[in-house]
Amino acid sequence: MSPTPRAAVLVAALAALALVVPVPLALLGMVAVAGATLADAVSVRRRPEVTRRMPAVLARGVAVGLEVDVVAGRGHARLRQPVPPHFTVEPAEADGGLQAAVTPRRRGRHRVVDPAVRLTGPLGLGRWHHGGRADAEVLVYPDLPAARRLAQAVRQGKLGAEGRRVRGPLGLGTDFESIREYAPDDDVRRINWRATARLGRPMTNQYRVDQNRDVVCLVDTGRLMAAPLGDRSRLDAALDAVTAVAVVADEVGDRCGVVAFDVETRRQVRPRRGGAAAVLEAVFDLEPRPVDSDYELAFAAVARAKRSFVLVVTDLLDEAAARSLLDAVPVLARRHVVAVATVADPGVAELVTAAPETGFDVYAAAVAGDVLEARAVVAARLARAGAEVVEAAPDAFSAACVATYLRAKARARL
Repeated sequence: MSPTPRAAVLVAALAALALVVPVPLALLGMVAVAGATLADAVSVRRRPEVTRRMPAVLARGVAVGLEVDVVAGRGHARLRQPVPPHFTVEPAEADGGLQAAVTPRRRGRHRVVDPAVRLTGPLGLGRWHHGGRADAEVLVYPDLPAARRLAQAVRQGKLGAEGRRVRGPLGLGTDFESIREYAPDDDVRRINWRATARLGRPMTNQYRVDQNRDVVCLVDTGRLMAAPLGDRSRLDAALDAVTAVAVVADEVGDRCGVVAFDVETRRQVRPRRGGAAAVLEAVFDLEPRPVDSDYELAFAAVARAKRSFVLVVTDLLDEAAARSLLDAVPVLARRHVVAVATVADPGVAELVTAAPETGFDVYAAAVAGDVLEARAVVAARLARAGAEVVEAAPDAFSAACVATYLRAKARARL
């Protein structure tokens, strides 16, 4: 409860009148104003009914609409939506009702408090503040809309013929196609006895050869993935790419899974049909940890699996940091098609190409050049070990990973 500026103005005016009217009369006026202010505030002490409409599932960096309505029986209402960390709300407050745009900047699970309401009494003298009583959980996923746009481009053939769903030929496969009449040279093990009994004549199942493949994304969640890249971290960009690959794998009929690791296996989803939802649910709230990642442990999770396309999303800092990766890739590449993907830092490239203005700029450019050279050496060694290296800027990283996956599928190397 608090007075409004109007009440403060009235009290100031009565104090000024005390110079020209009897003091008791001025004091009586002040008491009357104070009483009216208290009565005005008490009249709006009950919390009004507030309704908030906002999706419970959001995507990082994608704005959604927020609508807040209030039913105030008396007085005037002003709404304010408390802004949780890593969110932006524009505008955050308004009179009578609120229509705003909410943009989450970080993945994971977040709590959003109920809107606060400030009710001003009918006389405009007193106010009552009603804070949020509860909060709601909001899930922020990686950039799923961008992944769906890539899948739509695949569906429309804009990424090449390799992105279209391919059905295998009829034969001794495992992908059920239809039921037809039994032929003398059919395998009796494929007879559909229920259809035979229903129709009164022998019927057999017909199958297609399964040409769909397994896709496994290995996501590094160690200390190197915490490095910032503009409005996101390396892990944010990595999970955006994994989401895109999983959604596209669903589109082309492949099975997709994921292994998130650092010094231990943190999350694992085995390849499955329509696996994008399971992959997304498993990794959306992961955060990097300040430890060095164990690539051999991660590769052991897929080393004995059936031949797959394995996408390793990590950071290629230098040979020392990537030594365990360099040692483990040749073993994995003997059985699987391996691609190692890393996000290029545009800021490092700018340091090399920008004209130096101070001595510090010269040193910064020299260090940036050393970093780029070290990354190039690691990439070359990975290529010699049998892995395809993918490096792209953050905004193009998801598309680059999807294109690499589709090229491998088109080459029938899986």
